Amino acid sequence: MDAENQSLIKRLADEYGADRLVVVLGAADVEGVEISAETLTTGDPSFVGPLANVQLGLKVYHILEPELKECIPQEVFREKLGIFELTTEVERLGRALSRIRDTLDGLVKSQAAI
Repeated sequence: MDAENQSLIKRLADEYGADRLVVVLGAADVEGVEISAETLTTGDPSFVGPLANVQLGLKVYHILEPELKECIPQEVFREKLGIFELTTEVERLGRALSRIRDTLDGLVKSQAAI
């Protein structure tokens, strides 16, 4: 995720509150999605962007995850995302993002206990 997008998301989180935002990613590259999700939850792992050491704690999903897919009319999904779904490792993306969300939930719970 480039510095410009990091700045924009940080500004939106500051303006509206991170608890009121959800990020929907759409890249096909699992590793890239994981890095973007990590950046948006626990901070930029490269430590060079505006989100270095900034834990926004945003909920991050992928457009192909079942939770989002069921919110999109089937005809629209098929037309706009059908081919993308066939060529993407959807289950692997879902597992990676679920793991990141679970980690985030654990962090939130541990901070609330302090």
